[in-house]
Amino acid sequence: MNRKTKKYYFLLSGLLFFFFFTWSSSFSLISLWLSQKIGLKGAETGLIFSAISLVALCAQPLYGFIQDKLGLRKHLLQYLGVMLLLTGPFFIYVYAPLLASNLLLGALVGGVFIGATFYAGIGALESYTERVSRIVGFEFGRARMWGSLGWACATFLAGFIFNIDPDINFWLASASAVVFLLLLSQVRELKANAMAELEYGKAENLRLQDAVALLRLPGFWALAIFVLGISVYSVFDQQFSVYFAAQFATPQQGNEMYGFLNSLQVFLEAGGMFLAPLLVNRIGAKQGLLLAGAVMTLRMLGSGLVSGALLISLMKLLHAVELPILLIAIFKYIATRFDSRLSSTLYLVGFQFITQVMASFLSPLAGYGYDRIGFADTYLLMGGVVAATTLLSCWLLRGETAGGKHNIHPLSEPSQ
Repeated sequence: MNRKTKKYYFLLSGLLFFFFFTWSSSFSLISLWLSQKIGLKGAETGLIFSAISLVALCAQPLYGFIQDKLGLRKHLLQYLGVMLLLTGPFFIYVYAPLLASNLLLGALVGGVFIGATFYAGIGALESYTERVSRIVGFEFGRARMWGSLGWACATFLAGFIFNIDPDINFWLASASAVVFLLLLSQVRELKANAMAELEYGKAENLRLQDAVALLRLPGFWALAIFVLGISVYSVFDQQFSVYFAAQFATPQQGNEMYGFLNSLQVFLEAGGMFLAPLLVNRIGAKQGLLLAGAVMTLRMLGSGLVSGALLISLMKLLHAVELPILLIAIFKYIATRFDSRLSSTLYLVGFQFITQVMASFLSPLAGYGYDRIGFADTYLLMGGVVAATTLLSCWLLRGETAGGKHNIHPLSEPSQ
C-alpha cells in the first residue's frame, strides 16, 4: 500500500470498528435486556424487532440514493455519528421507560432510532468504504474485518457488564461514538479524478429514475429472490441469545457464556473477513453467494437438530464462515453485474432493504413460533426456507462472463 491507501484504509477501518463497537455495546444483548430487564415475552420481543426492521427498510433506499448522490462526500456519515453519540441517553432515558409504560409507543420510537441509526446506517458506511476501497486500492473485506473485531471486543465485555448494570453498556456505546466522530473528522473527501469518473461515472449526474430503473432488470430480481430467502438469518439471530442462555443453570451464567460465545464467533468472523476476498476472487461472486447459502442452511438445520450448549455453540460459530463470504460476494456481485455509480443503492436496496422487509414480516412469526413450538422446530423451518432458496438461485443468479468486470448501465442487461 502507498501512503494514501494506508491512510484511508486505517481511518475507514477505524470507523467500522467503532461503529460496530457502539452497535454491539448497546444491542448485542438486547434480547436478554428485553426479556430479563423489561420483562417481555418472545412474541413481544418479535414486535420490537419488527418495528426496527420496518423503519430500516424505509431508511435504507433513502440512505442508498443519498450516498450515491453524495458520491465520496461524508455528510451522511456525519449525521450517523451524531446519532451514535445519542445511543446511551436514548436507551436509558427514553427507550426503557417507554417500553415499560407503553409497549407499542416504545416499539415505534425505538424502531425509528435503532433502525435508522444502526440497521440502515451500517449499509451506508459499508458501501462508502467499499467505494473508496475500489478507488484507492485496498480490499473492502480487510477493512470490514475491523468492524467484526469492534463487535467482538464490545461483546466480550457486554456479558460481564450486563450482570452488573446494563446501563454501563449503553454509556460505553456513546463513548465509542466520540472516537468515531474524531476519526471521521480526519477523513478527507476524495476528489473524483478522470479515471474514477470514467469507471464509475459522475455521481452528481445520477437521477432518481436511474435507481428506479433497476426494478426493470431481471438480474436485479434474481438477486432479490436470493436475498429474500437467505435474509432469514437476520431473524434467526434475533433471539438466539435467549435460547442459548436457557441451556445453563442460571440466567447470569447463560448471559456470561453467550457473551464469550458471541465474542469468539465475531473474532473468527474477523479472520473470515480477511480470507473471504481470496476465496470469492477464486470461485467467483455467484459461487460465493451459493456457498454462503449452503453454510447458512447447515447452521440453521443443525441448530434445530442438536442439543446441549457445546453443539449449539458449534452451530452458532458457523456464522463466522457464512457472513464474510456472503458480504464479500454480494459486493463483488453488485460491482460486476450493475452500474457502479449505484453501488450504494443496490447494496442498501438489493440486500439490506430486502433483508429488513423479510425481518419485519418474519420477526413476529418467529417469536410466535418460539413461544408455541419451541426454538428447535422453528429453526428447522427457517433452515428449510434457506435451503430451497439456495437451490433455486443456482439457476437464477448469473456467473461472471469471460470478459471479467462489467460496469452495466441500469437500463441495460448483461449478456448471458
